[in-house]
Amino acid sequence: MVRRSRSLPGAAFGTSAFFLWGLFPAFFGLLAFADASEVVAQRIVWTLVVVLAVLAAGGRLRELRGISRRTWQLAAVASAAIALNWGVYVYGVISGHIVECALGYFVNPLVTVAFGVVIFRERLSRPQWAALALGATAVVVLTVDYGRPPIIALTLACSFATYGLVKKVIPLDALRGIAAEGIVSAPFALVFAIGLAVTGRSEFASSPGHLALMMATGPVTLVPLLLFAVAAQRVELSTLGLLQYLTPALQMTWGLAIAHEPMPASRWAGFALIWTALAIFTTDALRRARHARPRRSATEQPTRTTGA
Repeated sequence: MVRRSRSLPGAAFGTSAFFLWGLFPAFFGLLAFADASEVVAQRIVWTLVVVLAVLAAGGRLRELRGISRRTWQLAAVASAAIALNWGVYVYGVISGHIVECALGYFVNPLVTVAFGVVIFRERLSRPQWAALALGATAVVVLTVDYGRPPIIALTLACSFATYGLVKKVIPLDALRGIAAEGIVSAPFALVFAIGLAVTGRSEFASSPGHLALMMATGPVTLVPLLLFAVAAQRVELSTLGLLQYLTPALQMTWGLAIAHEPMPASRWAGFALIWTALAIFTTDALRRARHARPRRSATEQPTRTTGA
């Protein structure tokens, strides 16, 4: 009963996070007045401002002083990966490639699995190998459809998978991790933003509306991250794995229904292969989780009995 009472609000937090991420095309589409690089620079700066304010309100700023050199190096890698991800995503949205952006986040779990094989020498089950093979086939089909490799989708998938790998090993909680990444990248972002202003190419202060939208990138970025962090502590990874598909599904719906992006039959075929691969991958992951749960419960039972 206790686990259920914690998992239900946790699932609500997770659903809220992925729902907000799914609405990102609506928000970042409003920033089409600026170049993607300026949007990313402002996003880095204002996200850092907001997260430092949150840490200060909680009396946690001093916790940033004890971060080790290796952790700062990991934060730099994570910062570079997420900056690339943000830049490509904003470019994709404002240039009319929302569906391809959604494809990137559908592909991301498969890229993460591939990274696990290559980097950590993880062994895959037959269903996982089948899912990867279908994913690779889908990329070939979409390459033929687009007349080019789906660069935006693949860059988004690979950059976010890299970010996820670093976040897996970096010894920082969500708030301190975001703050550390911002501290590393904000000086570069500030120099770039100032350079745009000096050369007259900045849209940041060109109107009150533009100023407000740029500043809003901070809380818009941080809120779903915090919701996700709370959800990750309250629900199982298998649940989060299922919820994550809400984001690209919403983004794809926006691209088709609102932005009216083209979706020929050959592109639907490529997406169908990706969805089949994800169905195989998710079913296998859920099966493994069900088999692991009885063993985990068995090992925890003596501890609970003794404590009572």
